Amino acid sequence: MSTARSVSPGHRDPALLGQTVVVIGGSAGIGLATAGHARAEGADVILTGRNPDRLRSAATDVDAVDTAVFDANDPVSLERFFQELPEQIDHVMVTAGHPTYGPLLEMDPDQARRAITGHMVLALEVARHAVGKVRPGGTLLFMSGTGARRMGPGLGIAPTVTAALPVLTAGLALELAPVRVNLIAAGFVDTPLSARLLGDDLDARREELRARLPIGRVVGPDDVAALAVHIMTNTALTGATYDVDGGQQLVG
Repeated sequence: MSTARSVSPGHRDPALLGQTVVVIGGSAGIGLATAGHARAEGADVILTGRNPDRLRSAATDVDAVDTAVFDANDPVSLERFFQELPEQIDHVMVTAGHPTYGPLLEMDPDQARRAITGHMVLALEVARHAVGKVRPGGTLLFMSGTGARRMGPGLGIAPTVTAALPVLTAGLALELAPVRVNLIAAGFVDTPLSARLLGDDLDARREELRARLPIGRVVGPDDVAALAVHIMTNTALTGATYDVDGGQQLVG
């Protein structure tokens, strides 16, 4: 006689129940969508951002347990934020920052430093401060892109940063183990940031991608957020880069 428990095929426990997810740059776009998906999976979420009004609204939307207003590229503020976090957290996702484009030789040294600092140095500083805070098996998750993998005029320093981030991610995964470190590389994602960068060209870009992408639609923040939560919950994943661009690389 079998004593196996009968489990309803439609039932499962929330994948992040009892865990804490920190989203640096979580007041809009991909960061906010990831916070929402994590909350739906039972996590407590902590959001950071630079705009207090937008951050307050985001926190209400996802029922965040805490928020912090600061510029992630300010090293003093970033260190203070980690010092004031609960003793143990489970996952940190960094979506702060955006790519910097323009001819390389027209960039002044300060612009170049900011472009690199906004991604490479920020990732390194987050990793440094996460030591002792993120539980073993937890995750650091960074963002990059797929668009700058192909060289082209006007891309500036973005291809350099794009090429370097997977290597940095792999190195950090070895040094921080058993904390896991991964990178998401997105193509065009229909976010408020994309709207600001493209301005009046936004609708034309959307229509172009709907016509050309193999998936037949534009990638949205929820697509990236779903991948982010999967990476948080799948404890076999570390040191790798995961693309989510709807096949954009296949069609140029």
